[in-house]
Amino acid sequence: MFQFKAAIEIIGINPFVFVPEPILNGIFQQANKDKGPIPIKGTVNGKVYKQTLVKYRDAWRLYINTTMLANSPKRIGEIIELTIAFDPEERSLTPHPKLVQAFAENAKAKAVFDTLRPSLQLEIVRYIANLKTEESIEKNVIKAIGFLLGENRFVGREKP
Repeated sequence: MFQFKAAIEIIGINPFVFVPEPILNGIFQQANKDKGPIPIKGTVNGKVYKQTLVKYRDAWRLYINTTMLANSPKRIGEIIELTIAFDPEERSLTPHPKLVQAFAENAKAKAVFDTLRPSLQLEIVRYIANLKTEESIEKNVIKAIGFLLGENRFVGREKP
């Protein structure tokens, strides 16, 4: 586990910290890769988190969401204490059966889904998988299919 302090910065609406180069190299060694998203775990100001380290605009960033740190978008410039390590734990997510069924019934929507970047595919699958009621699941599967067919917005995104 690596330790460091960093100032919260922001890109767009997303608070993040830069991970120091020597620590990044250590993470790359632990993960046995230096490309693509890298699953990590650690602490922010002593609170445990799981996150993904990503490269955006030629820089590796650790995004600090509000689950990791309350009011993170309002804390730009604050110095925080972090620990970080590669997380080898499996993180795959199984799509909800109702989403799988909807794809089976709508090949066009499934074809569009398959062309989306993996992070957006995961966002759709995760959103539906985390819904609590059958009513919400059914309603949002319909919205997701409509989104993929270019009929509406979904999870705050414009039509693909």
